[in-house]
Amino acid sequence: MDNLLDTLIQSALLGKMISSLLLVVALLIVWRLAAASIRRISWPSYESQRRWLVMARNVAVISGMFLLVVVWADQLRTLALSMVAFAAAFILSTKELLMCFTGGLLRSSAGMFHLGDRIEVKKLRGDVIDLTMLTTTILEIGPEQLSHQQTGRAIVLPNSIFLSEAVINESFTEDYVLHTTVLPLPRKDDWARAERHLLQAATEVCEEFIEAARKHLIHLGRRQGLDVPSVEPRVTLLFPKPDEINLLVRFPVPARKKGRTEQALFRRYLALEELANQAALTRSAQSDSADQNQPSDKLTPTDGAHVQG
Repeated sequence: MDNLLDTLIQSALLGKMISSLLLVVALLIVWRLAAASIRRISWPSYESQRRWLVMARNVAVISGMFLLVVVWADQLRTLALSMVAFAAAFILSTKELLMCFTGGLLRSSAGMFHLGDRIEVKKLRGDVIDLTMLTTTILEIGPEQLSHQQTGRAIVLPNSIFLSEAVINESFTEDYVLHTTVLPLPRKDDWARAERHLLQAATEVCEEFIEAARKHLIHLGRRQGLDVPSVEPRVTLLFPKPDEINLLVRFPVPARKKGRTEQALFRRYLALEELANQAALTRSAQSDSADQNQPSDKLTPTDGAHVQG
């Protein structure tokens, strides 16, 4: 029975092969006859004759392809189903790899970041130290979001994460950035003095590179077509709670020195506050001493009796 089935299948395939061969031969004969007829006709120009020859050839080719598809329809249907099944299995088995590869293409084409940039993805921050078509490796910065210290740990991110998550590039402005940090204060404190000291500290700390930052941002704005913000240090008041005040300070800083510059700013601010407190204590002590040394205007009872006598 199996031998008979194999014989029938082979006979059917052999018949289709013979039919295909006869079909090709017939089309060649028809095309040759049509071409000969076209050449015998007197055309107004050579281009017209050439156009009809090309048209006849294309009609013969398209007709042959269509008839061959009709002859081999069953086999082509089986082949198509097999290819679809194989493609589906391949895609399912390599889905994550394909997504990582696609994410790598998106990262490169969109210019999300480059080697050495500091990025944040899904609350993971770090400096980019390696880029491949499947993964991105960052050197972790933390442990808190406001920290700028390296933890020594490397994080390998699959590029598929860039297809669904937002990427924050903290180094977009390249060599210099506008950095912000917050100083929280109780509402009852002298926030006006704190604001003055914080602005003074920011100005003193940024003085050495503020002009370079201004020139860099102006150049970047012209190149990118962006509105260039002011690089002068500034302090903004925020009220997260009724009894709290946050002093938000923004200042220019080299991209690789955000942590050190921020610490220098806070240390200078604390030094200014300490000097102000000492000056206030000195003035208070001098005022108390002056009050003690000042003679009294009131007369004692003994003095009054002496005057009457």
